Amino acid sequence: MASGLTKTQLIRQLAEKTELPNKTAAAFLEHLADTAIKETKKNGIFVVPGLGRLVKAHRKARTGRNPQTGEPIQIKAKTVVKFRVAKAAKDAIAPKK
Repeated sequence: MASGLTKTQLIRQLAEKTELPNKTAAAFLEHLADTAIKETKKNGIFVVPGLGRLVKAHRKARTGRNPQTGEPIQIKAKTVVKFRVAKAAKDAIAPKK
């Protein structure tokens, strides 16, 4: 399995690209994450232009199965967070053939 960038590597690349100090780039990244969490919690959606959107979704209660016994179990309703990739990012990463 391939590994992605670490947080430190991401901050370093961001700082080099924008010609800012590492501390400023790290602060920006932290602020972006905090804002995304707060806005998704408050409004149910947060958009990062060109990348995608965080969306708060509600799952209904449903009946599932215990994988060991096959016995039906009741799964409670809950709120989940989904990330929907923007079309531009999707086409750049995995273009249609």
